[in-house]
Amino acid sequence: MALDSIDKKLLQYLQKDCKQTHKELSGKLNLSVTAIYERVKKLERQGVISRYVALVNKKKVELGFVVFCQIKLMQHTKEFVLHFEKEVTKLPEVLECYHVSGDYDYLLKVVVTDMEAFREFMVKKLTTIKYIGSTHSAFMISEVKHTTALTL
Repeated sequence: MALDSIDKKLLQYLQKDCKQTHKELSGKLNLSVTAIYERVKKLERQGVISRYVALVNKKKVELGFVVFCQIKLMQHTKEFVLHFEKEVTKLPEVLECYHVSGDYDYLLKVVVTDMEAFREFMVKKLTTIKYIGSTHSAFMISEVKHTTALTL
């Protein structure tokens, strides 16, 4: 789908703060409230806007221990891949999972309370998934940049 410059600006404003009213957005974009409403609905219908969320501060809810975990499967068969993907999506500690190229097959972003909770997660949850050959974990020292906004 081709986005015009107004759609791109509208998306930038919504990514920054999606709680802005259509009236506020209309003032920023020099469009009527109805035009803003119609553009937002169109972007939602076309799947450009997939959902609206609240971003929660991990530290404030005591989930500030972030681990990037690389997973290597025993084999790259369809059965192994589909089984792993199905099971990993059930783990609430895993915020993100990517099938990647390179030495490892998957990269996970895991968020827990502390090292003890991560060990518990590894022993009782992650490594119980069949077909995992090996894992490698790296712990976040500090968050240098974190954004959810795409540059359009």
